[in-house]
Parts: sequence; C-alpha cells; structure tokens
Amino acid sequence: MSTCLLCLGLLFLTALAMDPAPTDKNLLPPAASTKVDFKRDIQPILSQNCYACHGASLQMSGLRLDNRKLALNGGYSGVVIKPGNSAESKLIQMVAGAIEGKVMPPAGEPLSPEQIGLLRAWIDQGAEWPEDGSSPDKVATHAPTRDHWAFKPIRRPRAPIIRNPAWVRNPIDAFVLAKLEKEQIKPSPEADRVTLIRRLSLDLIGLPPTAEEVTEFLKDNRSDAYERLVDRFLASPHYGEKWARPWLDLAHYADSDGYEKDNVRPHAWQWRQWVIEALNNNMPFDRFTIEQLAGDLLPNATLQQKIATGFCRNTLTNREGGVDPEEFRIEQVIDRTMTVGTTWLGLTVGCARCHDHKYDPISQKEFYQLFAFFNTAKEVNLEAPLPEELGTYLQGKPEYDKKRKALLAEYKVPELQADWERKTLAAAANPGTDVPYDVAWDTVVKMVDGGQEILRLDPSQRTQKQRDKLTDHFIGFYMIPVGKERYEELKFPELKEKLQKLEAEDPGLSEAQTLAESPNPPKTHVLIRGDYKQHGIEVPPGTLAVLNPLPEEARPSRLTLARWLVSKDNPLTPRVTVNRMWQEFFGRGLVETSEDFGTRGEPPTHQKLLDWLASEFMANEWNIKKMHKLIVTSATYRQSSLTRKELESRDPYNKLLARQLRLRLPAELVRDAALATSGLLNPEVGGRSVRPPLPPGVAELGYAGSVKWKTSVGADRYRRVLYIFFQRTTPYPELMNFNAPSSLLACSRRERSTTPLQALNLMNDPVFFEAAQVLAARILKEMPGSVSDRIDYVFKLCLARAPRPQEKERLLNYYRQQKELLAQEPESVDTLFPAKNLEGVNAGEAAAWVGVSRVLLNLDEFITRG
Repeated sequence: MSTCLLCLGLLFLTALAMDPAPTDKNLLPPAASTKVDFKRDIQPILSQNCYACHGASLQMSGLRLDNRKLALNGGYSGVVIKPGNSAESKLIQMVAGAIEGKVMPPAGEPLSPEQIGLLRAWIDQGAEWPEDGSSPDKVATHAPTRDHWAFKPIRRPRAPIIRNPAWVRNPIDAFVLAKLEKEQIKPSPEADRVTLIRRLSLDLIGLPPTAEEVTEFLKDNRSDAYERLVDRFLASPHYGEKWARPWLDLAHYADSDGYEKDNVRPHAWQWRQWVIEALNNNMPFDRFTIEQLAGDLLPNATLQQKIATGFCRNTLTNREGGVDPEEFRIEQVIDRTMTVGTTWLGLTVGCARCHDHKYDPISQKEFYQLFAFFNTAKEVNLEAPLPEELGTYLQGKPEYDKKRKALLAEYKVPELQADWERKTLAAAANPGTDVPYDVAWDTVVKMVDGGQEILRLDPSQRTQKQRDKLTDHFIGFYMIPVGKERYEELKFPELKEKLQKLEAEDPGLSEAQTLAESPNPPKTHVLIRGDYKQHGIEVPPGTLAVLNPLPEEARPSRLTLARWLVSKDNPLTPRVTVNRMWQEFFGRGLVETSEDFGTRGEPPTHQKLLDWLASEFMANEWNIKKMHKLIVTSATYRQSSLTRKELESRDPYNKLLARQLRLRLPAELVRDAALATSGLLNPEVGGRSVRPPLPPGVAELGYAGSVKWKTSVGADRYRRVLYIFFQRTTPYPELMNFNAPSSLLACSRRERSTTPLQALNLMNDPVFFEAAQVLAARILKEMPGSVSDRIDYVFKLCLARAPRPQEKERLLNYYRQQKELLAQEPESVDTLFPAKNLEGVNAGEAAAWVGVSRVLLNLDEFITRG
C-alpha cells in the first residue's frame, strides 16, 4: 500500500510540475448531485490516496492536501483546487486522466467515477472544509528537522576533566584525550623536531623548509621555539598562497569558461590575488564572506571589495553557437546557489533543485528562495588597473584611439554601423519581419557580453569600452545580414586584419570579473523539475526554515544573505568552516563528509570539540590565523604519525586521533616541493597566470585545437602551481594525476589516490627531470666535500633529515653504479647533464648525481607530510 501511495505522490509531483498537456473535459465524470460532507465523503479519499506524499510530514512539489488553507494555496506549479469550478481544477483533471498521458494513481485501482464525482461536487460546492477536518496548520518541513545535530544552536561546551592533564597544551587536547582515556588508549608521543618543522612548513606555507631553517630550529633551545616557528610561518607571504588553494577549490576557480569553446578568462586571476592578500592580511572570516558575496553592495564599495565578488564569477560559461542565453544564465545562478550551500552551509542544497530534498529539510521552494538572492545580479567586468599600467596607459591611449578612429572612418564603419543598429533594433522589436536582422540581433545577444543592453543604450550614453565592443562585433558579423559579397566589397576582412595589428599598440588596462545588481532584475519562480522554461509560483529571497531566520527588518539582498551566513545564530557556517580547517591539518575533518553536514553525512567523531572550536572561532571575531595557531600548537597536532600495532584493530582510521596521519601532498605541493628543493622555484607572490611547458599533444586536446598554450619563459616557468593557467578542458596533466579537482563544481575535500601513473609522472615529467638536474648542480656547488658528505647534504635538502646508515649505504652503492654505467656509456652524460658551464665540475660526476637526485625526488617520503 505504501509503495502505491509513494508512486501516486511522485506522479502527482511530476504531473503538476509540467505545463499541462491538452485536457479533454469530456473525460471528467459528472459531479455527484447530492450535498457532500467533507469528513464522511472526501477526507477518506484524500487520506487513502494523497496524504503519504502531500500530508503533514512530506509535501512533494510543495503541495499539502490535509489542510484547507494550504491545499487551496496549491504547490510549486500553482493552484490545484479552484472552489466552485471543479472542471478547471487540476486535481480533478489529474485523477480523471483528462490530461493526456497522465492517469492518477499510477498503480493499483484508479479512483472510481463515484469518487471523482464526490471530489467534483465538493469543489463545486465551495470546497467546504470544517476546522475539525483539517490536520494541524503547522507545516512540517521534513523529517528529521531541528533534531539533527548540525542544525542545533552552538552551545560552548566546557573542556572535560581528564586523568592526564600534563599532556594537554590547550583545550583541544582535553577533548581528544577524554575520548582516548574512555577507550583506554594513550596518545602518541610528540614527533621529533625535524618532522615538526617539515609538517608545519608544508601545512602553513605549502613549501618544504630550507636547510637553513631546519638547522636554526634544531639549535633553538628556547621554550617557545615552536611557537616562534609557527608565528614566522603565519607571517610568511606564502601562507596566503597555501591557504588560498582550498578556497579556490570551493569556488571552483579556473582561467577559462569551460564547456566546448572553453574561452580564456584573462582577468580571473584578479580575484585569486584578492584571496591571497585577504588571507595574508588575516581578514576576519565574516568580512571575507561578506565581501565575496556582496562586496559591491557595501556602502561606498571600493574597487577591491568589488573584485572580491569574483568568487561568484567562477561558474562555467557556455558560449557555444545556438545556446539559449537565459538557460545558461539560470545554470550559472544555480551553480552559485549550490556553491554557497557547500561552502558555508555544508549542505547538498542542489538536491532540491528539481524536488524537495529527499533527506534534509530543504524544500524546492527554499532552494529557489536562496537562488533568488543571486538571480538579481549580473556579471560585470570592471577596469582594475595595476600600478605599473597607468603611466603607459595615459601616455599611449590617446594615440591608439586616434589611429583606431581614423581606420574606422576610412572604411565608413560609423555610418554603416548606425544603419545596422537601427535595423537590428527594429527587427528585434518585430520578430520575423526582417529575417537577416533577426539573425544579426541573435548574434549580438549571444556573442557579445551584455550586447543586448549595449545596443539598447543611446550611443551618447555608451562607454568607450562598450562602443569598441559593439563595433568589433559589427565588423565581425556584418556579413550575416548583408552577405559575403557585400562584406568583401566593403573590404571588412582587410579592416579586421588592420585592427588586429593595431591591437598590439593598445595600452589597455587590466580588468576584473565582478558581480553587480541588475537594474531590471527578473522575478524568481520555482522552476518545475529544475527546467528554466517551466515557471511555478513566484518566490521572494529567503533562507532555510530549519536555521535561524533573516532579520525581519532586513530587505533581502546578497548582502543580507552574506550577513545571515556569518550571523552568530547560524549554527552551520562556523562548524563547517572550522571542520575544513581541521581537515587540512589532519587529513580528515571531525566530520569526514565536509561537504555534507546533513542527515546522510558522517556524524562528527568529536562533536563537543567541533562545537568548542566553532564557538572559539566566533569568540575570536572569526580570526583565521588565530584558529590555525590554536590547532597547530595543540599536543594533538604535534603527535608522531608512526603507526601503532595496538591501534590497527581498535582504531584503524585514526578517528580517535591517537596519532597524526601521514598524508600524500596535494598535487600543487608535489611540484612546488621539487622546484623549491632544487632551487628552481620562483618565489614571487601574486600576479597573472603562467603557462609552463605542457607535454606534447595536451593543448591539441582542446576544442578544435583552440587552446593556445603560449609557454612562459624565464622565471615564470618555475612559479608555484597555484599560478599555472587552469584550462578546464585541458588542465595541467600533473595536477590531474595527483587528484586536483576538475573545477567544474565546488570541491570541499579532495581524494587521495595512489596509482603507477604518479610514479611515472615523477620520474619522467620534464619538470621533475629538470629539477633533478638543477639539484645535482646545487649539490656539487654547495657541498664540495666527499661523496658521503654530499649524500648527507642532499638528504637534508630533500627530507630535512640525515640519512640512516642503511639508506646512506644503498645510495653510495647506487652512486657507484651510476658512475660505472656512465663510464661505459659516455654518450648518456650529455642527456643527463647537458650543462657545460659549471666550472670545476666533471660532467660525468654531475650526471651521476642527477641519478641520485631523481631517486630522492621520487621517494614516497619526499611527497608525503609526516
């Protein structure tokens, strides 16, 4: 019986969600001629067939049929009961099968003509519904609701009393130790100093420590030496680079649009730069949130606050021919809504795009209320000049504009374009009356960002940038309305070529991708089944009923939403954020499913610790660096990562935190570590994206060979991976081999796989081979002693420690084998070490050290944080 009722509810959802098919009123059974009593005649029919999916505990498609007021309100697709007019009531049409291809219920016996007649008579007689025939007015959201741990308000727990207080360095340890003592498990001893500095360096700045830093730390006998080291790393400009990366994962940052065309985004880096600087400056997380979601709406918003909204511009953009701009605008708004849900709420809100969430208290209506905050925004590119650009711009721009204007006048573009604009607008106002210009209008709308708005503006009100954009479009697509012959007769191909050459003289300013409120925002409707063409009821901006409400006096906007997210009454944002911090330092969050704090996610292993951290974060005014310092100075973080036999069966996944975890470095850090160790790394912070050499054939995998990968030269080839241009359709291969996310959706936690391809990547990738060559040269230049001394030195450079006796013996043997092989095959020397300008160094000797360097750079320990 329950299966039938569920099927009935699902079909009802589907059927009411769609634009109704043609109805045949002749199929409707006649209404009963007697006076209908609701409790006797109607409620049993509704109870048997409707309440399972449209009752107090569940309202599929937003429809509830056990309460008169709510039933008359209808569902997401509109009203289903029209008192006094049963023939026009969708409820009757559905159960009678009057809508083609739709019969209710879908399984079991259909409603009898007598039952439908009773329903018709009841509606025709005014749909009377006595109060005692209704269920309680309160609409249940979904079970479970506020009882789920993540939705409960945060109450700061007291640190527990433990038996071994000597181990505790801060309250984190008390919470961890309390669980360990309950299980009669001892924590692991503190890691040695070499492990600690390497762990801290990789976790806080994403680079291995230098040999000098290791030596200095090992000699520092002060009681606060470790805390001083933490403070130094937190103050490093590389801190912002390391911690920007997980944030860019959440925003699914990329330097290209995605989809088939995957056009480049030359200005995307400006937002990345903002993130790095904000983290280095320790911007409080509440402000960090507000500026990225609504910086443009702040009073007297600065350029940097507007650049911050670039967070919302990381959505994919479809520029394929024939796409419907509105469809993909909606997709972008949906993406922003889902990204906010993952990033701040830790909820899979996207599951409510097409229907109410199956497991969490998120209705489809609430999804589109969140959607409404972003539906009023438009994408805007702003001029965001760099300091070094202004002088050149002011000096060269007038001359460039003068040449461009003369060139356009020579080919009579102003007169032709004015005529084209007039006729195109006329065609748009009267579709079908002038087919060629209809087509031209279509290309403007789809191929010029904001083309429709620009064309509708009075020419005197357009900015220079808008005028140039429209003119370039006109020259490129004027052939559509006038034909190829006329286009060539006007010499427009020749003009295009000249303009392209002139473009090299344009001292243009850098831009930034931002978000701004639209002057004519569309209304927001529930989209039936998530289809942008099927509008249901109109909804205002709003938040999730299961969480704290918006302030009553607030006028809903993105700024309202941002402030609501970081309200201290919101239980999810602080929990979700500190959990991701923990995840970065321990390899696994206190809630392992950091992207899903809902009922299908994993429960927290240490809920009281999570709530204490969340309350501490808010109490410290959302201070990110302070939380990071708190975590890394805890005894829990400082434990050894060595496995313990007694834990293998009792806590194989280290959920009790009786030790640290050994973690394979993220994709970016693998390459960065090799470059830093060899001395190749360019430590410059910030700036545009770079393009180091790609393996042959990778760029050609892009759409129709459209990916133009102009390899960077000089020091730019050796910048940190954070700055490598991320082309969505052809990403840098090493990143994909080591589990970097695709940038198609928000990523809250990365996978860590181990594959043979990774080892081959480290051994054969030209970047890693070059790193081994430069490391070999470094060894010979910086350590002129014996082979034994040089092995000690290269170990310290690569692993921050001295080799163990057996390791040293094996490397000595390997070095000797390499020397012997190279003596037998001298032609291999130039392949391994082609550099001829290293004074006083034997090429054969250097080539042997290239082999040793490759071994160390390929060690599991080198790409692992201990």
